[in-house]
Amino acid sequence: MSVTAKQSRNNRRSEPPAHERVRKRGVFRALGLGVITGAADDDCSAIGTYASVGASFGPAFLWTAPVTFPMMFAVVYLSSKLGQVTGRGLFRVIKDNYPRWVLWPALLGILIGNTIEAAADIGGMAAALNLFIPLPIPLIVVGVAAIILALQIWASYTLIRNIFRWLALVLFAYVGSAILAKPDLMEVLRGTFIPQIQFSREFLALLVAVIGTTLSAYLYTWQSNVEVEEEIAQGRTKLSQRKGANREELRQSRLDIAIGMLFSNIIMYFIILSTGATLHKAGQTDISSAAQAAEALRPIAGDAAGVLFAIGVIAVGFLAVPIMTTGAAFDLAQVVGWKGSLHAKPKEAKEFYIAITGFTAIAIGLNFLGFNPMKALVYAGVVQGFSTPPLLLLIMLMTNNRRIMGDKVNSRWLNVLGWITVAAVFSVAAGLVVTLLI
Repeated sequence: MSVTAKQSRNNRRSEPPAHERVRKRGVFRALGLGVITGAADDDCSAIGTYASVGASFGPAFLWTAPVTFPMMFAVVYLSSKLGQVTGRGLFRVIKDNYPRWVLWPALLGILIGNTIEAAADIGGMAAALNLFIPLPIPLIVVGVAAIILALQIWASYTLIRNIFRWLALVLFAYVGSAILAKPDLMEVLRGTFIPQIQFSREFLALLVAVIGTTLSAYLYTWQSNVEVEEEIAQGRTKLSQRKGANREELRQSRLDIAIGMLFSNIIMYFIILSTGATLHKAGQTDISSAAQAAEALRPIAGDAAGVLFAIGVIAVGFLAVPIMTTGAAFDLAQVVGWKGSLHAKPKEAKEFYIAITGFTAIAIGLNFLGFNPMKALVYAGVVQGFSTPPLLLLIMLMTNNRRIMGDKVNSRWLNVLGWITVAAVFSVAAGLVVTLLI
């Protein structure tokens, strides 16, 4: 953006001075948008995957947390920057710059993956709640989904954002769970700093699952959308007011997202550690869900560890499921031209809220079709695994396009990190094909 354009923008009556805008943005950033996205990455399906990894291979998988951290940062920050600079969500930018044969397959993959994963997460939450509430799981499924849907439709964006922040903090329960498991320090250090790779079918399949889970596509579509919602929350309802971002805003964004992704990886690390130090040592290597992991931890690490693990599953489900269903509605609205914003009342954006309700209803219905929740997650992972690589490739291309980004194209180091991540997710997709064929 040119200096003249920036001055024109700052002189608008509806726009605060540049220094004031940065200060406000910094306050919002300090409260942790990135932490919400990071916590959503540790959804019920991710917890189940990490628990399975820890139970199967113990601390030997701990190195995957620090390795995936920079890739997660690159993916989410690029999407954040795209949303801030263009003032639009990811799929609106794709629609404006790419043909339909690129747009619609990408959208379809996201909608299918998000909905199936939301269904599996609702089922996982219900199973975890069933450890405390002696009601039929189908009834809990409906109750949980109804509460989440009511929050999305009738709560304000600010309230939803603040609830998400508090729910994210509950994930620290996994740190407590791991401490109560009393892991062996030398094994932990070895597993963290010395990558151990086994060329077995089970190890490679779980490695693919871990990378695929940490780099799920709903993360970056949500991040671009929430950047737009934050701008609207500060009174920038017009596209002309939202477009553009200065270096200080992007610096704040980088810091916040780095903290959020670090938070996500710390939680991933301690989930693997807690199950590796207990279930793996006890020979309980076959864990098929997060709720099963919580139940199995109780007799080995004590009731407190099992309860903390289950509470984490429930809390993150209330955070992740609305991000998936609302995110799908955001993406659909941007493609078909509906008004889509959590700042709008239901009567002002009927199609958007109908879409949220529809995706939630499908997610509920999938839990009544007799699908095994873990198999459903595998199917969601397959869809996400094939939709994520091309979507990330598009993000890299768009954030390097001066026609879209102006002078805010990627720096050299960010390009290096971004292209390494693209190569990694394409390798994961190839690995997914291999594991499915095997």
